[in-house]
Amino acid sequence: MLLPLNKLIIYCLGVLFLIPAEDIFAQKNGFTVVIDPGHGGRDPGAIGSSSKEKDLVLSVGKKLGNLIKNNHQDVTVLYTRNTDRFVELDKRAEIANKAKADLYISLHCNALDRKKRSPQGVETFVLGLHRSKDNLDVAKAENSVILYEDDYSAKYQGFDPNEPESYIIFEFMTDQYLQQSIYFASLVQNKLVNNSKRVNRDVRQAGFLVLREVAMPSILVELGYISNVTDEQYMKSESGQESMANSVYLAFKEYKREYDKKSHVFTNPQQRKTTAVNPPDTGITSGGVSEYRIQFLTASRKLANNSPQLKGLNPVDFYIDGTTYKYTYGRSSDLSEAIKTLKTVQGKFKDAFIIEFRDGERVK
Repeated sequence: MLLPLNKLIIYCLGVLFLIPAEDIFAQKNGFTVVIDPGHGGRDPGAIGSSSKEKDLVLSVGKKLGNLIKNNHQDVTVLYTRNTDRFVELDKRAEIANKAKADLYISLHCNALDRKKRSPQGVETFVLGLHRSKDNLDVAKAENSVILYEDDYSAKYQGFDPNEPESYIIFEFMTDQYLQQSIYFASLVQNKLVNNSKRVNRDVRQAGFLVLREVAMPSILVELGYISNVTDEQYMKSESGQESMANSVYLAFKEYKREYDKKSHVFTNPQQRKTTAVNPPDTGITSGGVSEYRIQFLTASRKLANNSPQLKGLNPVDFYIDGTTYKYTYGRSSDLSEAIKTLKTVQGKFKDAFIIEFRDGERVK
């Protein structure tokens, strides 16, 4: 008996989730990243006072692609579009899936109704059910691109971007790539906030069709609010575009380094043998091994262990960056454990993110 398409997707993802990580790595040669500048052609995306979303994200996307190509000879960079043309959402996913890509980066600009005062800042999304009206509104705006397509209702199994009920499926979808997506999203958000000095609007989850359709770790970055004058001017400027592209690139560089370490372990028989006899992880960094911590708070002075600013987190560590005390929680060389810890800490500090240490020094 044939399963309905939505159930078939869930079933296939569930089966794929059972594939050991070493098998996934072993089946791959090289690394492919797909850069997806949103909208294009007859779909301008959000419109600012003097710019269009489709133009801004295309420019940042091409700059990002050049940075990756120029610095990583082992990486293949593909674009869903590199000119001003319209590409259907399912075609964007098809490009990535056919290439068996390892990472998918979708670039967009946010916007708010001109009748309202627009916020500003950057937010990075991963696939999931929206937990707030704001997240739902962003998903609706980006998914509305399908209204430019012929027969969109049949193509997307009756999905209507304007009906909240259409998003219920995201509650039940199993995403085998969610942890990797959250990790990369945290890296991107961190770099855009700290390197490009963007206002932090957090890593979030929402039901984006384009992320639902791709079979790989994937994120959607809202680079800023085109409806905010300050954000729009920054995104329009050459220096702003270069800075944002560089920030996303720096996040990619960290992600790729972690990928390469895992890939080497899984595909190198001698390394696998050596790894198998190593003692259990003690959480102590030595010999260049990465240690992951959750950074959750900065302060201008050292805080007491029982300070109410720590919101009960204990034990905590800190490191000094210039004149600033930066507080962290948890230590692990296991990235998956760090991601679990991140979720716990974000319940108290929503802006918390993962950082990496090596030989006692933070890796930037």
